[in-house]
Amino acid sequence: MSQSETAVKLSLSDHTFEAILWEIKGHVLEITLNRPEKKNALNAVMGIELVYALDFAKQASNIRVVVLGAAGNIFCAGGDLASMGGKTQQTTSTVPKLGELNDLALRIRDLCKPFIVKVQGSVFAGALLLVAKASHVVAVKHATFSAPEIKRGLWPYMVMAGLFRVIPKRVGLDWIMRGYEVDANTAQSWGLINEAVNTEDLDSAVEKIASDLTQLPTISKSLRALLMPSPI
Repeated sequence: MSQSETAVKLSLSDHTFEAILWEIKGHVLEITLNRPEKKNALNAVMGIELVYALDFAKQASNIRVVVLGAAGNIFCAGGDLASMGGKTQQTTSTVPKLGELNDLALRIRDLCKPFIVKVQGSVFAGALLLVAKASHVVAVKHATFSAPEIKRGLWPYMVMAGLFRVIPKRVGLDWIMRGYEVDANTAQSWGLINEAVNTEDLDSAVEKIASDLTQLPTISKSLRALLMPSPI
């Protein structure tokens, strides 16, 4: 956020959200990707809403942890290619535009608060950047992870930069060059996720991490920045 933007007190309840859901539980802001009919693909509206929600979380002193989950069977299919033709999208969202999809990675970095990703289904393409930038990731055991862009003749530049900060470079390079899927246990062994759990244990595992983090003493913003993943 710019200096002019930070001078404005942000509010979630004052706006209509179309592509995400949100809920505040104590000191935790829970955000849910809510386009299950589109496999939660990231479009312009979702980008605007996610950026706004993260800016709110950064500004709100009572929010100490952010959890990102998703509705439906797929966590996120990556970028919504059908919406990238430059046409104006019709939307019911009233969320102000403080940034867009391209700003998400830096917004997560600049949040300077724990950012937990709760993976209830498979993760594809650009959605891997959300996983790579998180401070904690818990996934169900049946989830798969893949960067299939190469099969369309595309190179995942932004995803690659984030991935190489959390998984071995040689392993990651082979993975994105061949575009194959890996299961949650493999993702955990690589360091892409913290833990693979049974479906029925997902909520409790994430809640335990969030609870532990909210009970810790606050630390300085500069130290938080050192603890969070570095920018892409």
